[in-house]
Amino acid sequence: MQKQKKIIVIGATSFSGSNLINLALHKKYHVTGVSRSKEPNNIFLPYKWENNNKLCNADKYKYIYRTINLNNDINKLIELIDEVRPEFIINFAAQGMVAESWLNPTDWYQTNVVSQVAFHDLLRKRKFLEKYVHITTPEVYGSTNSWIKENNNFSPSTPYAVSRASCDLHLLSFFKAYDFPVVFTRAANVYGAGQQLYRIIPRTILSALTKKKMYLHGGGESIRSFIHINDVANATLKIAEKADPGTTWHISTKETISIRELVYKIFRKLNVDPSGIVIENNERLGKDQSYLLDSSSLRENMAWEEKISLNEGISETINWVENNIEIMKELPWEYIHKR
Repeated sequence: MQKQKKIIVIGATSFSGSNLINLALHKKYHVTGVSRSKEPNNIFLPYKWENNNKLCNADKYKYIYRTINLNNDINKLIELIDEVRPEFIINFAAQGMVAESWLNPTDWYQTNVVSQVAFHDLLRKRKFLEKYVHITTPEVYGSTNSWIKENNNFSPSTPYAVSRASCDLHLLSFFKAYDFPVVFTRAANVYGAGQQLYRIIPRTILSALTKKKMYLHGGGESIRSFIHINDVANATLKIAEKADPGTTWHISTKETISIRELVYKIFRKLNVDPSGIVIENNERLGKDQSYLLDSSSLRENMAWEEKISLNEGISETINWVENNIEIMKELPWEYIHKR
């Protein structure tokens, strides 16, 4: 019988982290989740939906959760890693909001660079680690005018993007110097049921259902390529299992849409007039016009393709919001900064 492999997911309560955990449990991995926060309401944790919860306690594949802050508890995290001895570590942990990175840039550099470098310098000495998957961002490239490949030059335009680019370059230096088994993933505009309520798709659905005003920065002219979280989780796990260290992988669809078109598409699906609800205002500082990631390498080398269309994904997310709207009315809809 093949040995059951172990994964540690850092940033386990994030939208992408919790979905990766759900997939890994279904594939019978032993999963340990780490996050700075206590687990949020179950509506944001897909591994606790319906019958999924029993996966966390099954004898052959289980889920263990630990509250550890990367900024304060690196030694505690390393102790856990030494105890578990995972084959794979998948790191989603980062300060991730673009606009707010201008307000508290020191926090972004502390979490996304300084603490990560300290962590990696300890982690590189753990020879049992087969693969370290670093979840990064297309924002390291800045705005793209065409579909770009993984070797595109970095041109970050915000403190958030600069911090992520800095960490990526640091990890590449560790790969070259120490053969540290890092691989990078960049996914553009991930969405789906369970996403944080301040993100554009759930926030638009909530505004349409409650008639609460929402703001469309810069008139929603920026172009994006949205991809469903299930497709991203499948790609990420394939990359963890199969990718060579030192490689970078784009996870993206080939479909593009402006933020304005996306918002009005959702209002049409819900048969709600956006007049008086959607308010246009000024663009945010440093906002990139588009992120267009060429994912042909992933398609050709990993036999991956997206399964869920934007129409299907939006409908699924609408169902999730409608089924949980009474809970959501009591939760904050805006981003709340944590150090």
